[in-house]
Amino acid sequence: MTEKTLEAGWQGRYYEDFAVGDIYKHPYGRTVTETDNVWFTNLSMNLNPMHFNEAYAAETEFGERLVDGTFVIALAVGMSVIDVSANATANLGYDDIRHHAPVFHGDTLFAESEVLHKRESESRDHVGMVTTELRAYNQHDDLVLSLERTPMVLKREHAEPSAAQPTGWPEGIGTQPEDLEE
Repeated sequence: MTEKTLEAGWQGRYYEDFAVGDIYKHPYGRTVTETDNVWFTNLSMNLNPMHFNEAYAAETEFGERLVDGTFVIALAVGMSVIDVSANATANLGYDDIRHHAPVFHGDTLFAESEVLHKRESESRDHVGMVTTELRAYNQHDDLVLSLERTPMVLKREHAEPSAAQPTGWPEGIGTQPEDLEE
């Protein structure tokens, strides 16, 4: 019989793991669908017909509907969480947001973050602030979005994830070390 062990998975980066100049290419690309665009446009009450009216959009310089820019922001930020803010206690700000090129239905987006600055909090011993530039590209390597974001990230000594209780899991749920003892 094979011995079973409870192994810790990826826990995200802690404040100490960030170094100015590091670039994280976030895993997985994501193809933007028409449904993504229409639902997000409706949910956010964006009434610009460029996002939901094909006849209107066909008469514009783009010739088709554009993906809502705030969806592109949300998607790119979401893609970066695994590397930048999985251990954040708060997002302090989003700055210098720029849409460099349009995004269309069917485009696949990829994102990367570069660490620009980091500093320890003056008022909270358990966190530090990390500023990154987030960049999103389409499948043609066109830069479509850039922004700076600054989350407060936990320091490692103040985090307590374990194989038995990773971040986000309540205590005692699922396999526990005592379940593996013979």
